[in-house]
Amino acid sequence: MRLLSSLLLAGGLLALGPASAQMAQSAAATNTADSLAIRKIYDEALLRGQSYENLRYLCEQIGPRLAGSAGAAKAVEWGKLTMEKAGCYDRVYLQECQVPHWVRGAKEKALVFGNKGKGLPLAVCALGGSVATPGSKPLRAGVIEVKSLAELKALPDAAVRGKFVFFNRPFNDAYIEQGRAYGEAGDQRRAGPAEAGRRGAVGALVRSLTSARDNYPHTGTTQYGDTPTQVPGAALSTLGADQLSQLLQADPKLEVELTMSCQTLPDVTSYNVVGEIKGATHPEQIVTVGGHLDSWDLAQGAHDDGTGVVQSMEALRLLKAAGLRPERTVRTVLFMNEENGTRGGEKYAQLAQQNHETHLAAIESDGGGFTPRGFTAETAPANLRKVAAWQPLLAPYLAGQLTPGHAGTDVEPLVAAVHPTALFGYKCDSQRYFDIHHTAADTFDKVNRRELELGGAAMASLIYLLGKYGL
Repeated sequence: MRLLSSLLLAGGLLALGPASAQMAQSAAATNTADSLAIRKIYDEALLRGQSYENLRYLCEQIGPRLAGSAGAAKAVEWGKLTMEKAGCYDRVYLQECQVPHWVRGAKEKALVFGNKGKGLPLAVCALGGSVATPGSKPLRAGVIEVKSLAELKALPDAAVRGKFVFFNRPFNDAYIEQGRAYGEAGDQRRAGPAEAGRRGAVGALVRSLTSARDNYPHTGTTQYGDTPTQVPGAALSTLGADQLSQLLQADPKLEVELTMSCQTLPDVTSYNVVGEIKGATHPEQIVTVGGHLDSWDLAQGAHDDGTGVVQSMEALRLLKAAGLRPERTVRTVLFMNEENGTRGGEKYAQLAQQNHETHLAAIESDGGGFTPRGFTAETAPANLRKVAAWQPLLAPYLAGQLTPGHAGTDVEPLVAAVHPTALFGYKCDSQRYFDIHHTAADTFDKVNRRELELGGAAMASLIYLLGKYGL
C-alpha cells in the first residue's frame, strides 16, 4: 500500500508540471519535517515531562498564593528559580507591579433561623474583595430571593431594604461548554453585592458558580465600583443555596445570620516572572505564553492556575529538548494577580508598549489542565485560516480544535497596548473544571499527569509553528 501511494503521488506530481511538482514536494517535505518535530515534542513530554512534578511542588510546598500574600511571594521566588534551573532561557527576570492585598480572616459562618428558632448552618465563604460584616460580628436579617440583577431592579425598595439579597440563578446545564454558563451567571457574583448595597440591602448571598451539587462554596471577585454603601458578599454552596431556597418557600420570614472578618489592606509590591528565548531569525517578533501564578486562598490552586503556569514553563523546555530553537522570540510569563485585579497582565502590556515591542501572538492557559482539545483564537479571519492549516499536525494529538473565542484575561491588555496579530487560549475538556473552580477542592490530587503533560506539548507545538511560520 505504501509503494502504491508513492507511485500515485509521483504520478500526480508529474501531472502538475515541473514547477508545481517542485512546490508540492517542498510542501510535503515541510509537513513531514513539522510532523517529526511535533512528535519529538510529544515524546519528550510523555516520557520525560516535568510539568507534573513542578506542579506538585507549587501546590504542596507553597500552596495558596493570593496576590499580596506570603504564598504569592514564595511562588515568585520559586518561579524564577525553576525557570533558571530549566536551562532553556536566555534570561529570566522579574517585572514589578503593585497588587491588591485582601485577606479573608477567620472562617466565615452562616446560620438560618426559622420559626423554630434553631440555627441551621450553611456552607459559605466570602467573595474576594468583600467587606466584613459590621465589626466582624454576626449580622442577622431577613432574605429576599432573586434570580437575576434585573429581577432585583424590578423590586420595590421596601422589599429589599434591611435584608440580604439572595441571588440564586443556577448554571444553564443545557450548554455543552460550561464556560458559557459561567459567563452568564457570573454577573450576580461580580455585581450582586454592589447592586444590593445600592438598594439598601445589608448584604448579598450568591449561589456558587457551578453545576456541581455539593457543599463547596466558590469564591471569586466581587466589585463595588462607585457604590456608596458597601455591604458584605458571600457565596453559598449549591446545596446550601437549594436548602435556603426551599426553607424560604416554607417560611418567607426566616432570617440568616452571617459572620465575616475579611478586609482589604494597602497594596503590596509583587512581580510577574518572565523567561525569554531570543528568536534565531526574527528576534524583534515576540510570542508570549503564560498562566497566572496567583490563586485564591481556599486551596492549592492546582487547576486554577497552577497547571497553566507549569505548562507555560514546560513548553519552552520541550522545544529545547527537541532541538528546536524558536525563530521568533518566545517569552514565558507567570502573571501575578489575575484573580482579583489583573495588575500583572496590565503591567506586562504597559511595558510592552513602553518598549515599542512587536507582539506576533500570545497564548494563555487558564482553563485547567484537563485533556487537550485545541485552542480558541482572537484574530482576523485570514490569520485564523492560516492557523487552521496546521490542524492536521495537531489533530493526531487530540489538540486540533480551533475556534474563535476569548483567549485569556492576562493577555487581553496587549490588544490595546501593542495590537498583537493573534491571541490564543489553550482549550481543554471543560466539563469538570467548574466543579472545583475557586474552591477548597482545587488540589494537586485532581490533576492527571498525562493530561497535564499533553497540554504542555500542545502549547509547545503551537509555539513552534508560530515561531517558524509567523502570521
